[in-house]
Amino acid sequence: MRIVVVGAGKLGYSISELLSREQYEVVLIDRDATRLEEAKNRLDVLTIMANGSHPQTMQDMDVKKADVLIAVTASDETNMVSCMLAKKAGIRHTVARISDLLFIERSKDEIKRMFNIDLLMMPEYIAAREINRILMTPAALNVEDFADGKVRLFETKVKADSKYVGVPFKKLNMPPSILAGMIFRDHRMIIPHGDDCLMPMDNAYFIGSTKDIEAFSKNFVRREAHKLERVLIIGAGRTGRSLATMLDRQGVNVKIIDKDRERSQLAAERLKNNGISILGDGTNIDLLNEESVSAADVVVCLTQDDKLNMMMALLAKHLGARETVVRVARSEYNDLMEKVGIDIVISARLLAASEVLAFVRRGGVVSVSLLEGAQAEAVEVIVQEKSLVAGRPLKEVRVPKECLVCAYVRNGEAFIPNGNSVLMPGDRAVLFIQPKFSQKVMSYFKRG
Repeated sequence: MRIVVVGAGKLGYSISELLSREQYEVVLIDRDATRLEEAKNRLDVLTIMANGSHPQTMQDMDVKKADVLIAVTASDETNMVSCMLAKKAGIRHTVARISDLLFIERSKDEIKRMFNIDLLMMPEYIAAREINRILMTPAALNVEDFADGKVRLFETKVKADSKYVGVPFKKLNMPPSILAGMIFRDHRMIIPHGDDCLMPMDNAYFIGSTKDIEAFSKNFVRREAHKLERVLIIGAGRTGRSLATMLDRQGVNVKIIDKDRERSQLAAERLKNNGISILGDGTNIDLLNEESVSAADVVVCLTQDDKLNMMMALLAKHLGARETVVRVARSEYNDLMEKVGIDIVISARLLAASEVLAFVRRGGVVSVSLLEGAQAEAVEVIVQEKSLVAGRPLKEVRVPKECLVCAYVRNGEAFIPNGNSVLMPGDRAVLFIQPKFSQKVMSYFKRG
């Protein structure tokens, strides 16, 4: 499959990297020669220096033969026009990045229809939604919902004093509706078995029915943890404003700080309940003390500067904030931030790339979540008729060992499978996969 990516910025580069890693044929278009040269030297992609929203570009034979066009420049207008021209040139499927909140909130369906766009993607809103989900789940580093909310993935950092540390899984007496699906330890992915056990500082992934996961997650909540009441957000950009609005609607006391008057005003207009917008510098210690940073349950740093976000989060911790969340553009900073004491690190680019991967794969794939900096994937797929897994016990199918079938939903009920479980057409299955084996694994679930 050939995929054209318009825009070689941070998001376009990340998407191109992921797609090329999965052996898709990627064509990357941008007007910036420096960006293209970097991508050409590091990625297995074809680069074209051109205007992605110009009709002549769409007539290029390397572009015209594409199956999918993904437009992710910094300009909403350029992205929408690129998609419209792509469809006229015969490219079947299009994806557009949209940054303006008004497009998403008021006219999403109309824009898709007018410009012939199949998927509208807003990285800033996706990041805000993800942070909100995590904040509303105590002890979580990551929370993902699958199968219309019937199945939940819960990631947590295992504390040294956890009652689960050092106890083999076969002796834990975990609820049958909960599966310990994956552990990341020292950058190694482990699919746990009965004799394995959790160790301090493991990133552990549990999956099961949403109701049971909610109850189970409380086992990892620190004794001093309490209901989320006060959140301080530094950065009133699109992600900050979206997150502040979500929290404000849920009754959380929100303060959002930004030194840009226009962004602060936009944030203030969206806060209707207990939230306030403050014009000021988030690195100013006096201001942070005045706004009671030490009383904040969580401080969320959402500026465009990764290094500044890290510095502000460390400063907030020093001043007494209980927990910190940082949004990063460069996923290679994740490990560094965790090592210096940042509690939760969110990569907006990887979250957006997950949506693109699910769209590109299609064929029953509902969603893709990239885990641990894209070292693993959680994939929701609808079992297709006449597929290799349909109607046979899993132990007979011999799904590749690089895949773990974690859960499935049938008639609205979630189940944890075993070797004797039989998946049927129409079931929604949730899988853990090592990315480089994803296409091989997907062939077992698609129509034969």
